[in-house]
Amino acid sequence: MRFTLGLVAALALLVSIGRSSAAVYEFTTQTGIVYAEHDGTKLVGDLYHPKGLAKAPVLVAFHGGGFQFGSRKSYTYWGAFLARNGYAVFAVDYRLGKPGMYPAAVYDGKAAIQFLRAKAAELDIDPERIGLTGDSAGAYLAALLGLAADQFNSAYRDDANAAIPADVKAVVGFYGAYDMLAQWSHDLAVSPRNVFVEKFLGVAPMENRRLYFEASPISYATVDRNKLRVLLIHGTNDDIVDPESQSGAFLTALNQAGFFARRIIIPGAGHFWAPDPFEGEPHSYSATAVPRLMRFLDGSL
Repeated sequence: MRFTLGLVAALALLVSIGRSSAAVYEFTTQTGIVYAEHDGTKLVGDLYHPKGLAKAPVLVAFHGGGFQFGSRKSYTYWGAFLARNGYAVFAVDYRLGKPGMYPAAVYDGKAAIQFLRAKAAELDIDPERIGLTGDSAGAYLAALLGLAADQFNSAYRDDANAAIPADVKAVVGFYGAYDMLAQWSHDLAVSPRNVFVEKFLGVAPMENRRLYFEASPISYATVDRNKLRVLLIHGTNDDIVDPESQSGAFLTALNQAGFFARRIIIPGAGHFWAPDPFEGEPHSYSATAVPRLMRFLDGSL
């Protein structure tokens, strides 16, 4: 009964977004897949896979939480929805708090991409059609890895898949931080006792301004990397991550460098809504984004 109701909801949402002719799949879920071990921590993910679809395109999904909290389980709804619509999703945990301080969490995310490509035949996914998605801190990881995974090579060289390329074709970021110096200034203004960026990077910009530049996805929006396709999604009422100094400025930089980059602006939306259920809720923020998001994925992976 649960699957039947979910299938009806999926079909209804597809019809509402104009994709009624698209195939709808059953899907399988593999939970707790160990994709790497870093500094004694086993890193795990859950794979949502369209049943019967050979060499499925796949998205690695990074949860939000300010680098301090969160879980791969926040992609339960997107994982199921995308798998039913022909996209595998590998929702992963990465280290948080002090163990995940920059660049540790970045290396965790890179290992997830390398694992998928190394195990593509076994997992029945297409190693040439890998994308990244994430919300908030997860969008930051997706953007940085999509643009600059090749810059993170000095640690974890003994990983089983360390020699595997980590390049991807597309990035979808929900209300992400892409300029760490601008986000630090915003954090200081709205929450001076809890400056998430400074906690993540370990220093204030007055101590190491270069680190803020090197850790920012916007710094890698250059013409030599413009084969990546990018979709940025955010609301108009986000007081945690300022839309214009982050998604707006990032979009401008990407366009200037010749990227295929698009933006979806959700009226009235704040922060922390991407993990909410949205099937059967046609006016929810995620459902509002679905039509253009699916068109982007269909053209990018």
